[in-house]
Amino acid sequence: MNSLRDILTLPRFSDLLLLTKHANLDIPVKNVEISETPDIANFTSSHNFILTTAMVYKDNQSMLKELIDSLININVSGLGIKVGRFIEEIDSDIIDYADKKKFALVQIPETLPLGGVLQQINSFINQSKTEQISYALDIQKQFSNLILNDASFSKIVNEFSNIIKCPIILLDPFKEAVSYSKNLDNFQVSPMELIKNLIKQKAFSHELQSTSKFIDLGNKNQVEIAVYPIKSNNFFPYYLIIVSPENIPYPVSEFAIDQALLVLSFVLLKNDKVLDSKKQIKSDYFLNLIERQEYQLLNDKSWSTYDTNFGIQLSQFYQIIYVTIDHSSTDSLKIKLNEEKMKLAYQWLDKKITSFFPKALIFPEKNSNQLIIMLQNNISQHSLTDSLILLAGQLKQVLPIDLTFACGQSCNSIDQLSTSLVEAKIISDENKKKTNPNSVAFYKPKGILNLFDNMHAEEINYFCRKMLKDLAYPSESMYIELRKTLKTFLNNQCEITKTANDLFIHRNTVKYRIDNCEDILGFTISSPENSLNLRLALELSEQ
Repeated sequence: MNSLRDILTLPRFSDLLLLTKHANLDIPVKNVEISETPDIANFTSSHNFILTTAMVYKDNQSMLKELIDSLININVSGLGIKVGRFIEEIDSDIIDYADKKKFALVQIPETLPLGGVLQQINSFINQSKTEQISYALDIQKQFSNLILNDASFSKIVNEFSNIIKCPIILLDPFKEAVSYSKNLDNFQVSPMELIKNLIKQKAFSHELQSTSKFIDLGNKNQVEIAVYPIKSNNFFPYYLIIVSPENIPYPVSEFAIDQALLVLSFVLLKNDKVLDSKKQIKSDYFLNLIERQEYQLLNDKSWSTYDTNFGIQLSQFYQIIYVTIDHSSTDSLKIKLNEEKMKLAYQWLDKKITSFFPKALIFPEKNSNQLIIMLQNNISQHSLTDSLILLAGQLKQVLPIDLTFACGQSCNSIDQLSTSLVEAKIISDENKKKTNPNSVAFYKPKGILNLFDNMHAEEINYFCRKMLKDLAYPSESMYIELRKTLKTFLNNQCEITKTANDLFIHRNTVKYRIDNCEDILGFTISSPENSLNLRLALELSEQ
């Protein structure tokens, strides 16, 4: 877009005299208007160049300061005042005031009618716009051909870089380079360094707004970087980075850049649909794999010809990890946000998972928004926890996505994979119910004692004392020995000889002690119901 600087440097406008040396001449000029009203700021828009004879101010030029302030507030490009009709010359204090404000004040000679000046400038602006639009349409046609030929990101980025004569980087939502132009290889700073600097300067804080930043190259050299989000129906966009945008030649305009962004958004949409199709195939496969195990349809022949296409390998170690994010919200916007987060989480894990876990696979779960990691290499629980926390932490650094992992038990045969999946889902559901869920949770086999996990301590204490009486929490040595004998007796299925051998005492001593226990308890120990209750009470009272 043309600025006042572009206009004033043209020979046809050489009669227009710039009075303010320190004015900002780089504000774009969209249109030119003539006005004689002091409240013109209420009726015009930003980036307009205002022409006037200053008729209202002929007796009091100091009031021009208020006009200048009002025009600055709406970011007008400048003010052109015709002299010789109502004002012979513009007072120096007005010029100084405008110069101090860095506002463009232009003197129009008496010989030029304002209508003619307006027509000439608007004609130049419109001619320039026509050229820019025509050039942008040529770019659009060029890019359309690239799309029809199924060009890659690399091809599109390099073509656009050649057009605008500037290095270009295409970033994904993770702020990682998807592609960059060849002319960036000769640049003083690597793409990674540029991206790090932009992240440090929070250039991506406003996802839907373009921005410009300056990067320090050392030796007091700086380079301007323009950041354009590629708009789509997403919360986390891709970005087009243009290095040294001030070098973009005429007639390349913002409209041309918008055309490039539009083409890139179309390619991204196409790639997104392709990714959805691939995810659907993978989720169908994993569901089929689990169903074949459940119905015992898995055999070596079908395994070798079908499953290897999806990365399944023969191994002595398999483990399922269930991956979730917070889906508690019922708000439609939050649901869409969570869906996009899970889509990005899949892309992140698919890209990074094998660097943490060799031969690991990632599958979307069928008919849900969860992910499944399948490990095929042996790893300790400690190492697995550390790696998962690091993997989730790296994602959290670039996007506001919190992953939680629920790990089933490992198995040594692919036939047992469905069991590991069930265990992972169980521990995932249990973890969600916690006030502060663990970022990594592991399934633990449940025994009969786990049935008492949700009981209050008082209830357990009452049960133990009722069953064991003085043997529940003994402090005297006699009761401690009787309790020890009782537990050993029950562990040996109430066999006196085995109990005597384990305790290194005589059989008669065992009989004597068991009789004493029955006297204390008030019932026969060997009955099935009493035996079960006593064993439970003994175990619970030790926890």
